Amino acid sequence: MKSLLLRFGIAFLLLLHSCFASDTPYPKAISDLKDAIVKGLGFNTEGEVKITGFDPRDAEVGHSVEYQFHLEIDHQVIPFKLLEDVKRWDYVDLPIFRAQAQTALAHNNPSDNGLPVLAPFMLAGPMELWIHDADDMRLSLPHDVEAGVLKKVVLAEGAAVTVKGSRSVSLRQPLDFPLPLNRTQNGFANGLLTLAEHLRHASRTQSSPILSLRIVGPTSLTAAPSSTSPSLKLKRLAPGLVELSSPSKTKAKAVEEIPSVDIESEAPTVLTPAQFATLWPLASLNGSNANLLGFEKLLHSVLGAKADKKGSFRLLKADVSAQTYLKIGFQAEKRVKEGELDGYYPVWRTKPETVRTHFEVLAKVDGDKVIPEKVVPVNPVVAVDNVAPEMLSGNVSMSKTPVVYPPPDPFYL
Repeated sequence: MKSLLLRFGIAFLLLLHSCFASDTPYPKAISDLKDAIVKGLGFNTEGEVKITGFDPRDAEVGHSVEYQFHLEIDHQVIPFKLLEDVKRWDYVDLPIFRAQAQTALAHNNPSDNGLPVLAPFMLAGPMELWIHDADDMRLSLPHDVEAGVLKKVVLAEGAAVTVKGSRSVSLRQPLDFPLPLNRTQNGFANGLLTLAEHLRHASRTQSSPILSLRIVGPTSLTAAPSSTSPSLKLKRLAPGLVELSSPSKTKAKAVEEIPSVDIESEAPTVLTPAQFATLWPLASLNGSNANLLGFEKLLHSVLGAKADKKGSFRLLKADVSAQTYLKIGFQAEKRVKEGELDGYYPVWRTKPETVRTHFEVLAKVDGDKVIPEKVVPVNPVVAVDNVAPEMLSGNVSMSKTPVVYPPPDPFYL
């Protein structure tokens, strides 16, 4: 009976081992990611280099905010791409890892099928918003208003809304900004605040807003809480097009309270924190925000000496989006050629026949694709030499080792 149970146990372990050791095909997203990395690193999987790993069960998933900017300075376009640190990494079964795509992340955000969204932010007019992929968007002023499917929302001067559930915000038209750029003082990004006020002044002096944003997937637009303007007025201009404005008295009072900015003046405008503590049109972003200070420092480093001289630069592209990222590891194993490791190991040591290097890739999930962003080696293997005692003594036998007599111990009996 014991032998029968032993045989059954061995057979079960062999079956289990064969199941895990079988070459399970990669999901298409992981297979495409593997091919892109191998091509980018110049590896040849069918030759001397063997690539293993890319196990979806070991992939860690996290959400972050990605910033993309294109600046035109002296007819030269300079692109930037910045990524916030991922605050939390989890093991999540993404739909692209399974044979049948399902809403795997719905438990994180059921209203949006698990897609990452930006934190709520506040926008103030005058400006226009182009809405995309938001058929069920709510409009509250502050009570819900039935306005149909909105494609465009115009915010008049004095009107402010809070945007929730958006996946990305981007600039629709290039913007020109004057120089010089003020330096950061008292912990406030005075340079960016000055540029924002220049843009706001230009928007108020024109018949139509010059700032136009494209917002993807917002779930609601809510009138921003304000003591002077508790509600907003809605005016239908066309099917899918509405204008939001504050009461006329509040609007006139708001315009009077905002000092004008002399754009033609050569002297840089000095803004005090009490006057402009927020960056227009982002009324919810404070001028002392760490990201804002970092952007201003980056802009100063790019402009260089031009930041203190009269001139201008153009913002061609500005895109802020919530993205899903994943980390996954793989291993590259290369067969060592004759004499390739000479000089790296002692002459007496046996050279390894293969060299293994572990990598970790940071990739962005874009729909049903996984796009590699950065590949770095991780946990390098440190070689530990185990040397026999005779090798340390020069391979001399004990019979030839000189005898050393220690001094006598007076307490020895």
